[in-house]
Parts: sequence; structure tokens; C-alpha cells
Amino acid sequence: MKKVAIVTAAVLALGLAACNKNNAENNAANETAVENTASTDVNAASENAGAEANADAALNAAGNDVANAGAEVNSAQNAVANSTTNK
Repeated sequence: MKKVAIVTAAVLALGLAACNKNNAENNAANETAVENTASTDVNAASENAGAEANADAALNAAGNDVANAGAEVNSAQNAVANSTTNK
């Protein structure tokens, strides 16, 4: 019975030793994961900045088109007013 108990204890000790964490390896893996995530976030932010710049330019162009259309309406109104006044 003692031999069984010794063998059992040895197996359990080996099992526990195998489960011990190697903190240096885990820390390195965690740092790598953090760096990869940060790199992904920077890349996404850069892509979003480009998309935002394009959207901003499109909005500015649309605003300019609206302003030009308003000016044309004013010109048309002036032309109508001038044609009725200058009969």
C-alpha cells in the first residue's frame, strides 16, 4: 500500500508541476497580444481618418453645390424682377 501511495504522490506531484505557469512566457505572450491589438487599433484609426476626410470633402462639395444653386435661384429671381420692371 505504501508503494501505491508513493507512486500516487509522485504522479500527482508531476501533474502539478506540469500545470505550473511559466510567468515569463505568459507575460511575453500577453505583451505580444497587447502590441498586436494596439497595432490593429492604429490601423483601423488610420483607415477611419481617411474615410472621414473623404466624407468631409464630399459634404463640403455638397454644401458648395447647394450654395451655387441658391445663387442661381437668386439670379433667376433678379432676372424675373428686372424683366417685369423694364417693360
